[in-house]
Amino acid sequence: MPIKVTERHGEPGEWFLKRFKRVCVKSGLFRELKKRRFFEKPSDKRRREHKEAIRQAKRAERLKARRGARSRR
Repeated sequence: MPIKVTERHGEPGEWFLKRFKRVCVKSGLFRELKKRRFFEKPSDKRRREHKEAIRQAKRAERLKARRGARSRR
């Protein structure tokens, strides 16, 4: 997925770079580059993904419980 940012008429260079960086962060490009910087063994990758899935499930559960508590008020 190519990232494309066009410079607006009369836009200072710093603002353009700031917009470009924001687009890169939102697209996950920096996270992907950081992840691919070193080789990760398949077993380590499975372990990491499993831990991330558990963390996301716990977070979703907490958010669901918080939303339920708000509606009971």
